[in-house]
Amino acid sequence: MEKNINHKEQDLIYALKEGSHKAFDAIYKIYARRLYAYSLLFTKSHEEAKEVVQDVFIKLWMSRTKIRQEETLRSLLFIIAKNYLINSYRSKINSPVYEEFIMHKETMIVNDTEYQVEYHDFLNKFNKAMEYLPPTQRKIVTLSKIYQFSNKEIVEKLSLSEQTVKNQLSLGLKTLREKLGIAYFFYILFFVN
Repeated sequence: MEKNINHKEQDLIYALKEGSHKAFDAIYKIYARRLYAYSLLFTKSHEEAKEVVQDVFIKLWMSRTKIRQEETLRSLLFIIAKNYLINSYRSKINSPVYEEFIMHKETMIVNDTEYQVEYHDFLNKFNKAMEYLPPTQRKIVTLSKIYQFSNKEIVEKLSLSEQTVKNQLSLGLKTLREKLGIAYFFYILFFVN
């Protein structure tokens, strides 16, 4: 049975690479709902999740000739979706609206008790997770994600090589992701400043 499914998928990939709209439609019918559900987990918005699915399939069609025959469609499509979501978050961070939010967030008055409880819960978990990091990693993560220092600024401040800063930041974020889980990890990346 699995060989049959694998064979069908390979046939779809081959046909897609040849420009078959029928193969493209078949792939869409198989994977669109799964990609939508996956995207909705991260975007929390039906419209954004639909946009992700649309962009994933546009990218699939545009790069169809570059698909390796041995690739699985599932992994390929979910990698495209993951990259799209990451780039989407990055672009939101670099948008003037986000920067304005960061500049004025101290002046914002939050009356929502539930938000306050969640925020304090997050801070407690974040502080506990930070304790797992070795001192150098802790400093680098703090400077990068909380104080928004560039890697170059961190290199100068801590007298470390740029490669050391990159490696330690990567290891520190990996530890935080493991300790906090994906929801809190995204919160750190995009909302703690």
